[in-house]
Amino acid sequence: MEERLQKILAKAGIASRRKAEELIEEGRVLVNGQVATLGMKADPARDYIKVDGRLVNRPEPHMYIMLHKPRGVITALEDPQGRPTVRDLIKGVRFRLYPVGRLDFNSEGLLLMTNDGELANRIIHPSRKVPKTYLVKVKGKVGDRVLKRLREGVLLEDGPTLPARIKRIRMPKTENNTWLEMTITEGRKRQIRRMFEKVGHPVLKLRRTRIDGISLGDLPPGAWRYLSPEEVKRLKEHVKIKI
Repeated sequence: MEERLQKILAKAGIASRRKAEELIEEGRVLVNGQVATLGMKADPARDYIKVDGRLVNRPEPHMYIMLHKPRGVITALEDPQGRPTVRDLIKGVRFRLYPVGRLDFNSEGLLLMTNDGELANRIIHPSRKVPKTYLVKVKGKVGDRVLKRLREGVLLEDGPTLPARIKRIRMPKTENNTWLEMTITEGRKRQIRRMFEKVGHPVLKLRRTRIDGISLGDLPPGAWRYLSPEEVKRLKEHVKIKI
């Protein structure tokens, strides 16, 4: 059965639909020896589809894992600077998995990885408003006015942020610093760090603890586990993928 080419590439775990469109526009995708165009359809069971000269095989079974990304690891499968990557932490996994969204180099916590391009694309798309919860340590004592400002939204250089949920967390004495739990429904680059910089409280530590109710739990830094069928179902229901 014919499907749009970007959907075939996403199902095969090559890339998200958005990234697949970029590959097509860059002329890196061939169908039966001809350069593909955006909007083209193909039948993966009949047509020969290549990306960068490599034949796209039949879609792999979908795999979903949760990784506790440590600080000092880049959220990428390879790095030209030779820094440790999340791919280094999941050696032995049978299929090529891609990170769902990002955690910056100095942040840690829950990172989903999968070869289900459709699910990954929907989770990171702003329209789905998938909630992500973080434990944040910031410099200084955060007052009620600042909390109100963060809850209502902060004007950043790329526009105002959506309302956030935020509360103080009681932690062991941290001198003049504050621990907070914060939930946002966006995924802009370094968003939480930029929000706190804007209100005058730079982030000292940042850990993602939950995505849409799926919790990191006691998974230690550098370790990973498979998502349960119930967790996968929850994610798919939230982003409206038929099960």
